[in-house]
Amino acid sequence: MNFAEKVALITGAGSGIGRQTALRFAEMGASVVVADLNADSGEETVRLLQETKAEGLFVACDVSAPKDVANLMEQTANRFGRLDCAVNNAGVSGPWERLESYPRDGWDKVLAVNLSGVFYCLQEEIRRMREQEAGCIVNIASIAGKQGLPNQAAYTASKHGVIGLTRVAAQEVAKHNIRVNAVCPVYTRTPLFDPLIVDNPRRAEKMLERIPMRRFGQTQDIANAIVWLCSEQSSFMTGQAVNVDGGMTA
Repeated sequence: MNFAEKVALITGAGSGIGRQTALRFAEMGASVVVADLNADSGEETVRLLQETKAEGLFVACDVSAPKDVANLMEQTANRFGRLDCAVNNAGVSGPWERLESYPRDGWDKVLAVNLSGVFYCLQEEIRRMREQEAGCIVNIASIAGKQGLPNQAAYTASKHGVIGLTRVAAQEVAKHNIRVNAVCPVYTRTPLFDPLIVDNPRRAEKMLERIPMRRFGQTQDIANAIVWLCSEQSSFMTGQAVNVDGGMTA
């Protein structure tokens, strides 16, 4: 898996799965565009990339704002002239609440970031990649895109939507030598997930009981799958939603 002279873009790369994926691409020789809403964490990711001698660029981006996404793609093109791999990772978890009392502002925010954000990014990424007649895109879905998670109505709906977008995009752009896949992680130790379990050991225990391998995912587990899906080793795969879940959905 050699990504020398390739350009990879990762949204939500300021921490968690996004940061680990950025570092993994850098290890494989890629130049990396780091997009995040938080400038401090995004710049920190770029600093870590530079420690590995990789070239990195930070762009502040709210994926729920189409103008931000367009600017992200423009800055990527201005700096590197191409886009080979895109990972649409930015997301939020939303409130932990039963459906009948789920706050509507929480619903709107989760769908805006997790689903509309992926839609806006796909539009811009596909336009750039069609010019090259090549590219790979990985959308970060979730096991919540394969089954329902109680008390997480908005998150579950958004991740089902991400898998649907992945399948539509894959069919539309395959003739342009562009592949589009999704990764569906199980509960993974990230700044987004940890607040759900740190002060609630009973919840953590119940979650672990559902995972046959009896551990939570680690960011490197997910990053390895993402980079593989962007590599030539998976060159005949598109439109897939790949579980990285310790056997949970089995």
